[in-house]
Amino acid sequence: MAAHQQKKPSEERKHKSTQNDTQTSQVQWGRAWEVDWFSLASILFLLMFAPLIVYYFIMSCDQYQCSLIDPLIDLLTGNRHLSDIWDKTPTLTYRAVGIYALWVSFQVLLYVFIPDFCHKFLPGYVGGVQEGAVTPAGVVNKYEVNGLQAWIITHVLWFANACYFHCFSPTIIFDNWIPLLWCANILGYAVSTFAMIKGYFFPTNARDCKFTGNFFYDYMMGIEFNPRIGKWFDFKLFFNGRPGIVAWTLINLSYAAKQQELYGQVTNSMILLNVLQGIYVLDYFWNEAWYLKTIDMCHDHFGWYLGWGDCVWLPYLYTLQGLYLVYHPVQLCTANAIGILMLGLVGYYIFRMTNHQKDLFRRTDGNCKIWGKKPEYIECSYMAADGAKYYSKLLTSGFWGWARHFNYIGDLMGSLAYCLTCGFEHILPYFYIVYMTILLIHRCVRDEHRCFSKYGKDWKRYTAAVPYRLIPHVF
Repeated sequence: MAAHQQKKPSEERKHKSTQNDTQTSQVQWGRAWEVDWFSLASILFLLMFAPLIVYYFIMSCDQYQCSLIDPLIDLLTGNRHLSDIWDKTPTLTYRAVGIYALWVSFQVLLYVFIPDFCHKFLPGYVGGVQEGAVTPAGVVNKYEVNGLQAWIITHVLWFANACYFHCFSPTIIFDNWIPLLWCANILGYAVSTFAMIKGYFFPTNARDCKFTGNFFYDYMMGIEFNPRIGKWFDFKLFFNGRPGIVAWTLINLSYAAKQQELYGQVTNSMILLNVLQGIYVLDYFWNEAWYLKTIDMCHDHFGWYLGWGDCVWLPYLYTLQGLYLVYHPVQLCTANAIGILMLGLVGYYIFRMTNHQKDLFRRTDGNCKIWGKKPEYIECSYMAADGAKYYSKLLTSGFWGWARHFNYIGDLMGSLAYCLTCGFEHILPYFYIVYMTILLIHRCVRDEHRCFSKYGKDWKRYTAAVPYRLIPHVF
């Protein structure tokens, strides 16, 4: 949904007692305060099996040429035992630890110590110090938006090494992929555990913390809303964008380099995948300031779901198509390549234009034109824990009049295009579109539940104006 938020002048605020305001905000905004049995079961399932799912996919490529069925057949028929598979799995190495430590340290350096300069010479780019959305406690955090700069510096150094310096092989990521998996898991669990301890003993803002009393739920979904160290190191922004998304395009480049090393050429499917996913990554960093106002930043607390997920799940499972193409190079015919490219570009256009409409509406407070007309919207209000009443405008024009989450259609089209580059011989590359479909449908339901809790009867007015969630006249 598209929303603009503002705080009315003090004489227009409606105040109750501080205690009542806090309780109201706690009920209405953000993740759950109480955990039902289904949520707890889901949390326990993910904590136990998500790391195993990642390992199974990567192991299947390393030992079974990306077949997801052959490992199960071997185990069920007794041809191999779990110990046999584990013994063949590369272990943690000092080299991988050194690579990963250097990588994360370098991204921290770029994030914290090098202020953005790209906004000074790139027309239309919004970088530097930017404000985030209002938190449930009524806090407006400031962020140093410099992700595009970090991406550019990182990739310039990567290509400089590949072409001139030759300090390391471009295949370094692929060659150490499983040892790096152990490093990523260590960081993911370490940062998630630290965030939980911090939430209990030295939170950045105690009023933005949530405790359910259930250890597993609090560990998974997070306690603190915006845990920080110092003035600028924000856990949520850093781990959402770096090191995972900056690494995404480097990982794909390493896969392409491995294809060149093994087969003497890079297939058009690998090039197409690098282009389509590169567009997505660059879009994220170009619009990083806009990302500060999205659901991920405005509602999610920082726990294992984000900490481990951004360190492990994202870089390892979002890049499965490139990994598959190393083991199974696919040369697409011209018609198929053009078709996949068009699918990906149309999906990107829908994704970008829907988000552009929302951003334009937000930045201009509705004083703009969408599809040549003055936008229509629903005005609603909500309370923060500081006792102030805030107001939002929910856009009901343009793509946002078709469906409340129409931007997800573009996401799904792009995801399908990535998978189609791999052909149809194995199901492994198609995990991504299945996962994204489940994720985005779940987000539709989850986010609307949160918005209903936040806006109340105003949300009912909005859903009456825009009755479809995702696909017009279908869902």
